Amino acid sequence: MFKKSFVILAVLAIAAMMFAACAPAAPAEEEVLENEAMEETVSGDVLVDGSSTVYPITVAVAEEFAAVYPDVRVSVGLSGTGGGFKKFCIGETDISDASRPIKDSEAEICAENGIEWTEFMVATDGLTVMVNPENDWLTELTPVQIGEILGANSTVTTWSDIDPTYPDETITFFIPDPDSGTRDYMIEVVEDFVGDEDLRQDENTTFSSDDNVLLDGIANELYSFGFFGYAYYINNTDKVQAVAIVNEAGDAVLPSDETVQSGDYNPLARSLFIYGNNASIASKPQVAEFLKFYLSEAGAPAIMSDVGYSMPPDGIYETLNANLSAILGE
Repeated sequence: MFKKSFVILAVLAIAAMMFAACAPAAPAEEEVLENEAMEETVSGDVLVDGSSTVYPITVAVAEEFAAVYPDVRVSVGLSGTGGGFKKFCIGETDISDASRPIKDSEAEICAENGIEWTEFMVATDGLTVMVNPENDWLTELTPVQIGEILGANSTVTTWSDIDPTYPDETITFFIPDPDSGTRDYMIEVVEDFVGDEDLRQDENTTFSSDDNVLLDGIANELYSFGFFGYAYYINNTDKVQAVAIVNEAGDAVLPSDETVQSGDYNPLARSLFIYGNNASIASKPQVAEFLKFYLSEAGAPAIMSDVGYSMPPDGIYETLNANLSAILGE
């Protein structure tokens, strides 16, 4: 009886060992503990400033990040792309939101202050021309007309200056201020089509680096005209109305996720960026973890459509993650 029981126990032991050998390997206990410890111990501040266009993306990512790393404080400002680079290039911030690439002059200031940086293209945007929702006369514009309206040498002051059939009423303009990357992008478009190297500056024009200020102005002025990032339009379609832009194919196209991704919304589709201070990334675990999260599936890709922007072309995020790993020596 004892011998029979011993044989049964031996068979069961062998079976158990075989099952353990064939079963999928469980995560190493040390690795699990290490990851949990990282989430618990990472703390400190992450300082971000810059573009009001990129602001909604970074804020949304920061909110999701806080659930994983509650001891990290991510502060996000919106002083405009140019304003953000002024701080970033003297080492006051860890990350700079930007709705245009860094300028050579800004890169020189960074170099003078020993700031090495890495560019991360995080989204695509359709810069949106907008009017009051009660405007029932303007439905589309060509890039040349945009330049004639917004250029520094513009003679357009009333709606009837654009078309005699439009109301003979003074246009009130709401335009991003000189620190805005959105403004810089529009200047390039205006210069390409009519030659003006800046945008209009007159008594009928209100400037701001805060897109919410521009949004409120257009929403409350019947004879208004302005522009800013697509996210602020798509989340406020009850307050403002987008104007279709005639593209290079001659089609009047409204901004949308599809037309921005396809390239049909030209020439007002653009790339959006964040810039990381390499020293901050390498020396501050909280900055490194925030950027890792930003570029992970749980970060920007998860919230992009909710905030109103489009993902960059396929493969971009893989390259960005490789660049981040290189900075961290991983």
